[in-house]
Amino acid sequence: MTTFEGTLTKMQTEMGHPIQYYLIFDTNFINVNQLIGRTIEVQHKGYQCLHCKKPKKIFRQGFCYDCFSTIPAAADWIMKPELSKAHLDIEDRDLEYEKRVQLQPHMVYLALSSEVKVGVTRKTQVPTRWIDQGAIEALPVLETPNRYLAGVAEVALKHHFADKTNWQKMLKNEISPADLSAEKQKLVDWLPDEVKPYFLEEDQDYLLNYPVQQYPVKVSSLNLEKTPNFSGKVTGIKGQYLLFEDGTVFNVRTYEGYVVKITF
Repeated sequence: MTTFEGTLTKMQTEMGHPIQYYLIFDTNFINVNQLIGRTIEVQHKGYQCLHCKKPKKIFRQGFCYDCFSTIPAAADWIMKPELSKAHLDIEDRDLEYEKRVQLQPHMVYLALSSEVKVGVTRKTQVPTRWIDQGAIEALPVLETPNRYLAGVAEVALKHHFADKTNWQKMLKNEISPADLSAEKQKLVDWLPDEVKPYFLEEDQDYLLNYPVQQYPVKVSSLNLEKTPNFSGKVTGIKGQYLLFEDGTVFNVRTYEGYVVKITF
């Protein structure tokens, strides 16, 4: 019997065939791929805010309410890139942080996770962003010099593509077939003039392979608040989800900041 205890953060990933997943704790880590086919127990033991490190109840994104309301890593421009203002030298919560994150190359992309969706990510987060959302294929469309311009492009393209993944279809591997290269060529006319110079003429297609033995027919999300002790056989990993034999799925990212004990 092996036991690991620590504060959950999203699984770290490594591109491969299949993708490799790791749970990182303060003093050790788990190669989660090695748990596939094994029965594990997950116990909710408490909370630790990822920012202040205090044992306070998690509000959102791994942060307690006070930190979520004040730190730059949880500001609105994180989820809505078009709200970025660092390029104008305007502070939201912390201009130094905002310049560091916003004023770097960003990719606008099409990804296939349940259907074709459009999204934005920092160039340094390629291909991590697509792995985290469970995409089986991704194709960069633009490379902009800052987050604001990527957000402008995304807003325009959201009129034509989804901007969220249908997580249930993604986990059941119910994916509508699509030709991302053909979709990319169609969208040129929909781009605002200010971002057209950043269109990527060359296609660099990313194909992603997940370690899944068995996809669920129906999915039921594990809620650690309602079920603080859960045991099940792991049948795969996709996105930031652990898949279990009985159809239970566990979104690790949702429970960032939760202190857990994992036994196998």
